[in-house]
Amino acid sequence: MTVAVEKLPLSVAIITKNEEERLPDCLASVAFADDVVVVDTESCDRTQEIARSSGARLFVEPWRGFGPQKQFAIDQCRHPWVLVLDGDERIPPETAIEISTLLAGEPVHGAYSLPRKNFFSGRWIRHAGWWPDRVVRLFRKDCNRMSDHLVHESLRVSGSVGALVNPIVHLTNRNLKQTMDKVNHYSSAGAEEMFARGETASIFKAVARGGWAFLYNYLFRLGFLDGGQGLVIACTDGINKFLKYAKLHEMQNRRDQG
Repeated sequence: MTVAVEKLPLSVAIITKNEEERLPDCLASVAFADDVVVVDTESCDRTQEIARSSGARLFVEPWRGFGPQKQFAIDQCRHPWVLVLDGDERIPPETAIEISTLLAGEPVHGAYSLPRKNFFSGRWIRHAGWWPDRVVRLFRKDCNRMSDHLVHESLRVSGSVGALVNPIVHLTNRNLKQTMDKVNHYSSAGAEEMFARGETASIFKAVARGGWAFLYNYLFRLGFLDGGQGLVIACTDGINKFLKYAKLHEMQNRRDQG
């Protein structure tokens, strides 16, 4: 005889693109939630099939930027409390218990941050700002909203924010190619946002920003203590900053030349 397990009145909002390898574990980690929403963007692998077969409610939407895409997913959620995840993240059992205990009572705050345990190339990154890397992901949907930023989005919180003890696990980029693909995408989105705000850049500024980002992460934030992975992270963040300002400079030149 199968015993029905009562699930938590919680919605989980997940955005995806080509996450067939990591999505199953992400979905399995939030099996305690009553409502799971997956918003997929043009995946060409089995992501959509995996989402449907798990019992998640699947929405297929064109890409609109990280902030707007996540807000669309939040808007589809059925419960007052929402947990936002990416397809490469998961909730460990101890975190699920903490969330369940919190929501079973009377939460004092309207939003809660969780530390994020980031793994890069198989290593838990403890420096360069990657730990505890607190992110606000659990919140009431009626009084909080995701920012409209195309990249580096965050939750606009109305009221106080509490802090949970247990982490979200983030299995970040699997290889250097994926890292550089993300750098290219993020730097383009960042340049577009700055251009829309009327900001300006020069190649000198691009070099200075990129160089400072490398030094800041590798030396001042102790990235060198994370070995080769720490060096790669510092280098790629420096490249990201350089490309963002170089692309902004290129946009300015195209505009000025008509």
